[in-house]
Amino acid sequence: MAPEEPARAEALAAAQRALARRDLSERELRDRLQRAGLDPAAAEEVMEQLRRGGLVDDARFAEERARVLAERGKGDAAIRFDLERHGVALGLIERTVIALEPERDRAEKVVARRGAGPKTARLLASRGFPEEVVTLVTETDIAHGP
Repeated sequence: MAPEEPARAEALAAAQRALARRDLSERELRDRLQRAGLDPAAAEEVMEQLRRGGLVDDARFAEERARVLAERGKGDAAIRFDLERHGVALGLIERTVIALEPERDRAEKVVARRGAGPKTARLLASRGFPEEVVTLVTETDIAHGP
């Protein structure tokens, strides 16, 4: 049995308001609709409509989110954690992270801006870079390569 039209319209309006602010993963949008106390059948119908229309797309969400985090100097571990927190499927997370600029290149950009040293090493570690990348880029003269 199809959800009644007023319930569907209410779910669609709530989804549109949520998506007007920023792109959301499927899980985030589904959670918001559920928290709003909307009819579950209407909410699921709206979710399907938005997926078909391309307004909710976890692949696009993951790629854009990962790109932004990588540009902010985050390592793969931090990006994976963030995408998991947003409800992106693990397989999609791995495909997205693999497509990013290599971690070492991102770390080198941070070191080039801040200089090599213990503070930069701690910053890189806190941003999700693995120990071997932190050690390599903070001990290597980036201008001359390894």
